Amino acid sequence: MISATSSISQTVQLGFPVIAVAHVSSPFISVYPWRGSFGPKIANPATLPAFSSESVAITASGSHIAVSHNLTPFVSVYPWSGAFGTKVANPATLPASTGNGVTFTDSGNAIAVAHATTPFISVYPWTGAFGTKVADPATLPASTGNDVAFTPSGDHIAVGHGTTPFISVYPWTGAFGTKIANPATLPPAAVEDVKFTPSGNAIAVAHGTTPFISVYPWTGAFGTKVANPATLPAGTGIDVTFSPSGGHIAVAHGTTPFISVYPWTGAFGTKVADPRTLPASTGRGVAFTQSGDHIAVAHLVPPYISVYPWTGAFETKVANPATLPASTGYGVAFKGNTGKF
Repeated sequence: MISATSSISQTVQLGFPVIAVAHVSSPFISVYPWRGSFGPKIANPATLPAFSSESVAITASGSHIAVSHNLTPFVSVYPWSGAFGTKVANPATLPASTGNGVTFTDSGNAIAVAHATTPFISVYPWTGAFGTKVADPATLPASTGNDVAFTPSGDHIAVGHGTTPFISVYPWTGAFGTKIANPATLPPAAVEDVKFTPSGNAIAVAHGTTPFISVYPWTGAFGTKVANPATLPAGTGIDVTFSPSGGHIAVAHGTTPFISVYPWTGAFGTKVADPRTLPASTGRGVAFTQSGDHIAVAHLVPPYISVYPWTGAFETKVANPATLPASTGYGVAFKGNTGKF
């Protein structure tokens, strides 16, 4: 007879969905099986991330999970088969300092880390191991790299950073091309997060001052900034994402209700009603499931992660995991058995 725990483990190994939360205190990363509710927390990696984790990313194939963090080596990557494998050897040339954001290309052939000191962005070929660091762009991001994103097609890379112009985008062919011209209307403050729509036809940035979210059409260059939503997010925009269909845009932010979601049709629709049970505090990370049927918010105080069924509106909050993340949730990612989240 197979135990419930063994059954969950086997199911996860076959590619069952999981939810991963990057957080401030040891073990710095918590992963749970996901079936529309939290399964039992998966055993920690044998070699933990070095310190407070800022961001988490999973390859589209689900073969590896990456965590960016505050102490050297600033990024840690693990094979993933429903459990953490032995930590991948560090890159020969480490990111220069605190890893604030990490992502893989959709094809899984590169990994990028946004970090706190020059050159502010480091990219490595990825073959299940770190390749030789790619040469820095000729025009560096202006300051601290807070987040990084590739277009879905992998032909551009965007870095959100701390000083003007706050966002830098480069053509990407396995190397950095010449920096794209800045948008005509710059974001007004440090960009904390950047995402492209699933179709790649718009780029969104969350930032520190009103209107807290800025979105631009994207055609390989910045289009005219989209009009602000009629109801702005309530405070500092910290994370942003689109639903898998591209039909909604979600912003995690610093003031109640801590999460704001809008219909998206190339413009902002009327803000969706807040969840009845709000996230407990500042929203630090937001993610949709691959199927788009749930939305998760990582936040500053217990339970550190809140998940809601999503039907174009927030439904009743999912019960907390039996074992909570250890502290402040800074990033969240889902991974399923059929593609990228």
